[in-house]
Amino acid sequence: MRTESNTVSDPLKVSDPLETLGLDPAQTALYTAVLRLHRTTRTELAEAMDGPVDKVSRQLDDLVRLGVIDEQSGEYLARHPAAALGRLIAERLDRLAEESRRIDSALGSIRGLIRDYDVGHDYQNGAFRVEMVSGADVLYESVVGMAVQSQSPPMRLLTAIPDERTMADFVRKFADPWIDAQQRKLLNVRAVIPVSTLTLPGVRDQLTRLLATGGTVRTLDRVPSWFMTAGSDAAGLPALWGGNLPDHAYNFYLVRTPIVVGMLRSLFEELWGRAVPLPWGRRGEGVVQVLRLAAQGMCDDSIARQLGVSVRTVRARFADAMVQLGAQSRFHAGVEAARRGWLS
Repeated sequence: MRTESNTVSDPLKVSDPLETLGLDPAQTALYTAVLRLHRTTRTELAEAMDGPVDKVSRQLDDLVRLGVIDEQSGEYLARHPAAALGRLIAERLDRLAEESRRIDSALGSIRGLIRDYDVGHDYQNGAFRVEMVSGADVLYESVVGMAVQSQSPPMRLLTAIPDERTMADFVRKFADPWIDAQQRKLLNVRAVIPVSTLTLPGVRDQLTRLLATGGTVRTLDRVPSWFMTAGSDAAGLPALWGGNLPDHAYNFYLVRTPIVVGMLRSLFEELWGRAVPLPWGRRGEGVVQVLRLAAQGMCDDSIARQLGVSVRTVRARFADAMVQLGAQSRFHAGVEAARRGWLS
């Protein structure tokens, strides 16, 4: 049983995606342990989690009340994650949909906010500044320039990239300075990109370098528009919301006010919560490996032998894949992974 404890405690070392559904990191770790053991007792779980039985018991009771595991005659049985978490996900999606409607309404009022903003009364740092900027070189160089001048590096950059052409330009011409700035701890990049861009030439190599230097990237089927925030007091808005930057000569508005920055950061976090992490890195590669081998027709036992891991680990990785991809079955997960370019 001690051999298993290293495996089941690994979720504590990574960010917890189930916090959005109301599970704290300790509950998520315990839930993952139950999934991997499939059927177990309180005592066995306490040993696997290396924690006191009474604490594990309280957390198990919480998970039973949430409906994500079942108790049968003193044993705890894992329910399929897609079914167990379905109700929690549906409730969360309802809240996100309402929040999205509020954010869309707020974004629609930006022009009115700009018009009505009282510079002398509400913005003590000086004039409300909106500057039209033109050119891809100016856009990407201005980000590095702001990062160099930041008083508390690394400057946090949030950006949404909505189309393949902008993404292709970025990885071909402009990714290197951002990656270099991030490597020098001047910049920290978080990006949401369309899933369709993952198969473009050079994208995987540059995103891998971005991740290796501390950046994070997630994908959506559709990103509504280009925008960015640089730190807490600068934001970039396209000349036409929802438009393609290259088609408009990379014209964009550089807005310097916390109000607009705050709204765009809220929008970004909304998109981030819906987006899917890239399948790269140590944990992600394990998930991709089992999906690739399953796509070749291999069963769980064969996959476990091929990868040198336990069958439980294989099944846990399948469960991770289904959660990440929003899939209802292994087959659905395989189809979704192929569509997202994970199996290339």
